[in-house]
Amino acid sequence: MTQTPEHHAFDVITMGRVGVDIYPQQAGVPLEEVETFSKSVGGSATNVAIAASRYEHRTAVVTRTGNDPFGRYVVKELERLGVSTKFIASVDGLNTPVTFCEIFPPDDFPLYFYRAPKAPDLMISVKSLDLAAIEQTKVFWTTVTGLSEEPSRQAHHVAYQARARRPLTILDLDYRPMFWSSPEVATREVGRALEHVTVAVGNREECEIAVGETDPHRAADALLERGVELAIVKQGPRGVLAKTADETIEVPAHLVTVINGLGSGDGFGGALCHGLIEGWPLERVLRFANAAGGIVATRFECSTAMPTSAEVEAVLEEALHV
Repeated sequence: MTQTPEHHAFDVITMGRVGVDIYPQQAGVPLEEVETFSKSVGGSATNVAIAASRYEHRTAVVTRTGNDPFGRYVVKELERLGVSTKFIASVDGLNTPVTFCEIFPPDDFPLYFYRAPKAPDLMISVKSLDLAAIEQTKVFWTTVTGLSEEPSRQAHHVAYQARARRPLTILDLDYRPMFWSSPEVATREVGRALEHVTVAVGNREECEIAVGETDPHRAADALLERGVELAIVKQGPRGVLAKTADETIEVPAHLVTVINGLGSGDGFGGALCHGLIEGWPLERVLRFANAAGGIVATRFECSTAMPTSAEVEAVLEEALHV
């Protein structure tokens, strides 16, 4: 019996941002008054891989770190969390990014990114990609940050072309203006990416950059018109909307007492990958992902806060009896 090559065996491959989150252990105070911090692996694409691994999927992340202690920490911690590091390399001369935040629940979490002069994860090149692995994985997840600079920009576009609009080619519309030279450039590059992906996920502000619409229904329709098969628009406390050519699903937000909302979207993303891989009905996928994101928001950190399937199902079961 022929053994399946290792790089064809992944359920989820994510590609993009990585770093180390340095988060305060005191809430409600500015950074200059914080006395103690904790560190954890961060970066949206990396957190999604961690979240998906919690559902026992074989995951990997394509990214780059600095050749430094924080880079070595990232690799060691990802291996501990069950994420393959075979597509991670270090870049000499650049530092592994660190990110600080302030914690002012329920909805104010300023982020401070230290990625100058350039983040190593933007040094992913076309020649470094394992296109066979990217083509064959069940889910390929990227965020728009990877489109912000070369050589990462071209590497992402080549990866999309290798997928050839294979199902579950997902673009997280995670637009952060500090990573871009202008909104117009972001709109152009996201538009190019939408020609190749099959699922798009973003909030209303991110949809405005992608397709010029903030109304959830119009934004979802505009994404479908670009060829996306599933458009998901997150609306915060108003819940989430999803559209395909055949159905429109809206589910309410999973309301929680927020401790740190920064990892909620990544928790949603990892759970979304899980539900789509399992082939669940769309409404079940969204309710599961909402609950997973809500759980993460009740915890201090992001990557280490990702729930298991049993934890999410317990929350959903409890909600039925409220």
